[in-house]
Amino acid sequence: MLNSDKTMILITVLIMNLLAGMEFDIFVPSFPELQTHFNLSSFSVEALLSVNFIGFCISLFIVGTLGDHYGRKPIILIGLMLFIMGSMLCLVEINFLFLLLGRFMQGLGIAAPAILSFLIIADSYPIKQQQFFMAILNGIMNAATGAAPVIGSYIALYFHWQGNFIVLLFLSIITFLMVMIFIPQNKPQTTKLPFSWRSYKPLFESKPLLILMVFFIMNFIPYWVFVGMSPLLYLKDLHVSLSHFGFYQGALALIFGVGSIFLGFLLNKFKQKNMLYFANGIFIFGLLCMAYISFENNQNPLTITLCFIPFIIGQIIPGAILSPVCLNFIPEAKGRASALMQGSRLIICSFSLQLAGYFYTGSFQNIGIIISVFIFMTILMFFCVLRTPSLMERLD
Repeated sequence: MLNSDKTMILITVLIMNLLAGMEFDIFVPSFPELQTHFNLSSFSVEALLSVNFIGFCISLFIVGTLGDHYGRKPIILIGLMLFIMGSMLCLVEINFLFLLLGRFMQGLGIAAPAILSFLIIADSYPIKQQQFFMAILNGIMNAATGAAPVIGSYIALYFHWQGNFIVLLFLSIITFLMVMIFIPQNKPQTTKLPFSWRSYKPLFESKPLLILMVFFIMNFIPYWVFVGMSPLLYLKDLHVSLSHFGFYQGALALIFGVGSIFLGFLLNKFKQKNMLYFANGIFIFGLLCMAYISFENNQNPLTITLCFIPFIIGQIIPGAILSPVCLNFIPEAKGRASALMQGSRLIICSFSLQLAGYFYTGSFQNIGIIISVFIFMTILMFFCVLRTPSLMERLD
């Protein structure tokens, strides 16, 4: 059983990750209104996601080193202060540049809680318990985040695009207060770390760790390309109503969340290697579904959503089992490992979103082809992970 202090720490970690998830999901239903309000092209409105990713990536490499050197709590608090300022700037309606700058500052600030929050768990528990807690927290977070597009849709419907940024502002203030009150200061490292790429050299020198990170990068991209492009596809071209759009997108996060919670209680009942092979089989099935509807150029929003679900289910198992392995592969570099993995995947994701926006023609086909290519790359990298002894020996 957890005592009250540890319970509040876990709740605060959950709230931090909920903010990081909602920072992306809650305002995407406002894309069509933003596009009309500021007279934007589809390429320009996608820049609201890309500029956020760029700010995140600039910040996270610094955050990873600072978090390892000075501890998690002070760096998270500084990041949340930046996010609060960025959220306030997003509400300045003078022109689109203020919104872009606010999204950039939100990206700079959210990096700290997104990168360092789970490390609070990694600092406190062995890998087996980390897998359980990360599965449960991921599940609760994604189940709650699954409601974000639904909430965002209704906020946009009744309070327009500004309402979503007001929600993010208040949630970030609450998160800041909870971190300040409930998160303890961990012991910082005594070894001085260089604030340059040299501090990441041990990570690049580890071939098994790089293989695992590349897998997580590929595994991340299909979902965010789908989520990033679906507002324009579903709302504008497939004519899904704003009141119903959130249910399509939210269903994916809800399935991931419920599946993660369920998996958390199954981790000790089956061999983890067998579970990973099973997950790769699900990925292959998901690739076949996505490739079929892409080449068929299916325009039914329900069919498109259903065919993407197998990939979402496949993500659950490796996410819970292998994430702690990645973070703990070099114990003294947890912050840098988290930063490098998330930064790399967001950089590639940013380019992928812009690529999808550039080739978007008002139908699902081009989006589906891009997603299928990344699912195929995910499967290839998963096979590499499964065939790397130094990774597999850390399981079971």
